[in-house]
Amino acid sequence: MDLAFIPSPSVGVVHLGPIPLRGYAFCIIIGVFVGVWLGNKRWVQRGGRSGTVADIAVWAVPFGLIGGRLYHVITTYEPYFGPNGHPLDAFKVWEGGLGIWGAVALGAVGAWIGCRRRGIPLPAYADALAPGLALGQAIGRWGNWFNQELYGKPTDVPWALEISSDPAIGRIGGTYHPTFLYECLWCIGVAALVMWADKRFRLGHGRAFALYVAAYCAGRAWIEYMRVDEAHHILGLRLNVWTALIVLVLAVAYFVISAKKAPGREAVVEPGAQLAEDADGETAGSGSDGDGAEEGKVSVEKPAAKTAADDGAAESGAEEAETSADDEPGDKKSGDAADASAADAKPAGSGGTKKS
Repeated sequence: MDLAFIPSPSVGVVHLGPIPLRGYAFCIIIGVFVGVWLGNKRWVQRGGRSGTVADIAVWAVPFGLIGGRLYHVITTYEPYFGPNGHPLDAFKVWEGGLGIWGAVALGAVGAWIGCRRRGIPLPAYADALAPGLALGQAIGRWGNWFNQELYGKPTDVPWALEISSDPAIGRIGGTYHPTFLYECLWCIGVAALVMWADKRFRLGHGRAFALYVAAYCAGRAWIEYMRVDEAHHILGLRLNVWTALIVLVLAVAYFVISAKKAPGREAVVEPGAQLAEDADGETAGSGSDGDGAEEGKVSVEKPAAKTAADDGAAESGAEEAETSADDEPGDKKSGDAADASAADAKPAGSGGTKKS
């Protein structure tokens, strides 16, 4: 008897009146919002404009959903196009079945279209979005918990996942490895790794995205190996294991080659953001100029007052100079009068002393 396990939801959908709220779809939507939110923060930190990530996500998300569904239907075609398949079920995305490989591949095409329309380099956008993608996957994986799907091998560990039996789809009840939880925790670790490495080594030109892909694939390979759901095998390994290993090698190769050809990080990721920033700076500068004009007016008035004071001092000096000039001729006249008196006195004196 298992003393501890993770229970599965009794139902995967809750009806709000006529509107069905499906846990799988809810987890996907929340994951998208978290991914875009974190991507926007990182994009702004790199010099981009707020809202650009969401604008491009309008292209990337629908492409990603279509790509994820196509990959699942192509690699697991029996329930839809097999002998007893139902082709219309291929459109029932809410019932589960999104391949991350197709979602990222076709989502990248949608992101490329959005980036091209905005004049933004796709590698820079992918670098900003990489940790958000990992967190979005971590949240989205809980949709498998609501649908009771994609679990691992039977186990009795305390964190085992309880699965209810469903003969209609051939599901056997019991406790299994919660591979959805393993992948959720792994994706959180990948997001932390990418953010740390990006900050520490200033990754650019798509290398942060390549690190995310490589780290995710490394974990997905061993998690995929634990799963017991039906899948195609090649040389004894599940198809998704081979896909993870191949993509891992490609991601590492891109990381190494990119580091040699384009070291460092992009100086400008969104030219329009720089122009908008310059325009805002000019607007702020014009406001500062207005204040400066007022300050300049004050600074001009102050020297003018000082000049007026100097002029007053100069006028006082001029008046003193004129007074001194008026006094100086007076002194000269007094001096001349004294000299005249001395001249008159001399002849008189000399005549009185002369012998007869």
